[in-house]
Amino acid sequence: MHPQGKVSPIQEAQMTTVLDANVHNLAVDGTFDDCQDFVKALFADEAINKTHRLAAVNSINWARILAQITYYFAAYFSLIRSSSYTSGAAVRFVVPTGNFGDILAGYFAKRMGLPIEKLVIATNENDILDRFWKSGHYEKKPVHGAAATGGIVADGVKAHEDGVKETLSPAMDILVSSNFERLLWFLAYQVYGSDAGSVSEKRKVAGDRVRGWLNDLKSGNGFTVDESILSAAKKDFESERVSDQQTLETIKSTYLATASQQAPKAAANHGTAGTLTSKGNYILDPHSAIGIAASHRSVERAPAPGCHHISLATAHPAKFSQAVQLALKDQSEFDFATVLPEQFIGLEQKEKRVTVVKKSEGLAGIRSLVIKRVEEEKLAA
Repeated sequence: MHPQGKVSPIQEAQMTTVLDANVHNLAVDGTFDDCQDFVKALFADEAINKTHRLAAVNSINWARILAQITYYFAAYFSLIRSSSYTSGAAVRFVVPTGNFGDILAGYFAKRMGLPIEKLVIATNENDILDRFWKSGHYEKKPVHGAAATGGIVADGVKAHEDGVKETLSPAMDILVSSNFERLLWFLAYQVYGSDAGSVSEKRKVAGDRVRGWLNDLKSGNGFTVDESILSAAKKDFESERVSDQQTLETIKSTYLATASQQAPKAAANHGTAGTLTSKGNYILDPHSAIGIAASHRSVERAPAPGCHHISLATAHPAKFSQAVQLALKDQSEFDFATVLPEQFIGLEQKEKRVTVVKKSEGLAGIRSLVIKRVEEEKLAA
């Protein structure tokens, strides 16, 4: 399931050209939040779960976060083995963030003992998380426009009329982050659970608090947390908001700054996140660029000199050619074809299979379609 027209052409082709009989693509004429709401509602439907045993493979599923925890440890151990590591220096992880799953994995890694000084949330112009960390208000969109409490006046508008602004980093065009709810529970357990007796009572107190906040979010525009919760959140996290223009500038500056590196021509199409040209220029995708931009800011304000920063990369730049070509349009020597993986060549011209679902059809429409497709698959087997 994906929001129609709100993923890149390559991403859409990667999904819709899968013709296996047991794979069904649904394109919803809404946002990622709409898709996620439908999925959550299906999980809450006891009847369909008894007959169809639904599961998710995005970060709604804890298993994905569990797997993501591992590369925080892998990255840290790789760093301390490198010659550039300063023994005893602090380490920060900077994470391009939309649904809050990847950075939540970092939070759990920190709680497991990994010496992370701070986790830096890097958001695009859909900055609900950045506004929360700066104000304690979790608002789908500022109720007072660009000048709202906690808002940042930038880019002319604060958010799209529907709350989500389409940006050059579409995988982060999200308002209600599923995994932020999980962090809120741990913060509530930490802050309010101290007054409770048993562990079960502490869990109930935390659950009740989170339920109240989310009910306010559903019934209105958002909610506000106590200063104690915000302080607890700031203990482990910082945040940065990166605009589209800053994203483009970061792609370009990184490309130019790495021009002196030498890389074999064969290296151009290798790797899953970022890629090197034959001259060694490193090309970022727009989501990874947001992490790099946030990293530069974090370096400037890090409390200790020599603090190491690990910025997580998210995707191959070929998936987001529009942003990359826009950023490097004045670089005459740049040819996007030289960094296009073989797997992507001709992908958009392949046969596609996808069903468009109107948002107006709602949960009932999605539910009936899922049941229909599964039953058709059973009959064909």
